Amino acid sequence: MGPHELEASRLCIRSRCRNESDTNGFNSENSRRRAGTIPSHSRTLSALGRDGKSVLAVFALTLAFASNAIAQMPTQAQMDEALQIELPTDPATLIAMVGQSPILLGELNPKIDARIKDVLEKAGQEVPEDQIKFARVRMLRGLLAQTIQNRMMRESFLLDQVATQTAEKRREADAEMQAKARQMFFESEVPELRKQYEATTVSELDEKLRNKGTSLAAREREFIDAMLGHLYIRGKVNRDPSVSLAEIHEYYTTHHDEFYRKSRARWEQITVKFANHPSKKAAYDAIWAMGREAFFGGNMQAIARAKSEEPFASDGGVHDWTNQGALASTILDKQVFSIPIMAMSQIIEDVDAYHIIRVTEREPEGLVPLADVQDDIRTILRDQKIEVAQKEALEAVQKRVPVWSIFPEDVPGAKPLPQVAARFPNRQ
Repeated sequence: MGPHELEASRLCIRSRCRNESDTNGFNSENSRRRAGTIPSHSRTLSALGRDGKSVLAVFALTLAFASNAIAQMPTQAQMDEALQIELPTDPATLIAMVGQSPILLGELNPKIDARIKDVLEKAGQEVPEDQIKFARVRMLRGLLAQTIQNRMMRESFLLDQVATQTAEKRREADAEMQAKARQMFFESEVPELRKQYEATTVSELDEKLRNKGTSLAAREREFIDAMLGHLYIRGKVNRDPSVSLAEIHEYYTTHHDEFYRKSRARWEQITVKFANHPSKKAAYDAIWAMGREAFFGGNMQAIARAKSEEPFASDGGVHDWTNQGALASTILDKQVFSIPIMAMSQIIEDVDAYHIIRVTEREPEGLVPLADVQDDIRTILRDQKIEVAQKEALEAVQKRVPVWSIFPEDVPGAKPLPQVAARFPNRQ
């Protein structure tokens, strides 16, 4: 692992991977959209109580660390199921085992406690204990699933480094990688955190982090997991896959509906509102004078900036591409899509104003030419290929790294922890 790889990973972690709802890039924006919309029917709301603020408070809690699979307004059945779960309270309790890496309750609980405290304070009212418990269960499950995924990729990265070497070699590689990542954490991340939290010393930073439900040690552990996990993904996923012209053409021909557009135009406009003048005649005189000045001076945009009375005046009265039928004014819409290009219109009387327009460009209804959208299609296909590669990489990780969890149903391939926990007495 060279310095350039470490620096690239650090920058990615800072700009993207640190987002707690984005586990090293696997949960893309498209995936989040496919996760579904939030149901709002009355039965769901009744599951959380009748008070609207209470509903919003609990929903905010459940969204705090929830994974895509559970980040939705809960049903009554989901709430009943969560309330039946008895959560451990001892911070030393083993709640998951990822390969040879344990995850303890104490690693996750401070975040959850801090988030609950923060949301309840903002709610400004008492929230029933059963709703708080429900939120705690959902948050723990979401955060644990994310942590497990990060650890799985970290474990896979270490396995790649040692291949079939001995357990001793694995420990040495693990220690070496962690030392390099830890060094980068203290050299680059800690100064940023001190600046963010306005801490003059490392001990002051740790105290402020603890007030937020985390700690310097926890942030270091998260950074190392994210760093090593990102290095694993960099080695498995091509971030710039090639897209052929044949693939672009096939996408274009099979998605014609996406590239069909209505007639559209863009234009310049000057406006005088009746309400801003003592009479319609005064308004007419004002728009006539503007039009005459623009016609002989040839610069409608300058006149618009100086004298026009419509919202786009400060932009020179320039209206960007607008579809036919999208304007609130049917009078203006008809003129925009009928007068000759680059010719100033006559004075147009609308319901509450006079206008003069000049259409600078207009396109007919129909399919957008392939040449105009091929770069957009290339980006779509590129993102699809990256998403598929990420999915395949995650599936490979799931087969490669054994996982035991108190919530095995949240992680594909995981086993129930109680059945195997006894095999790791030194980890508890």
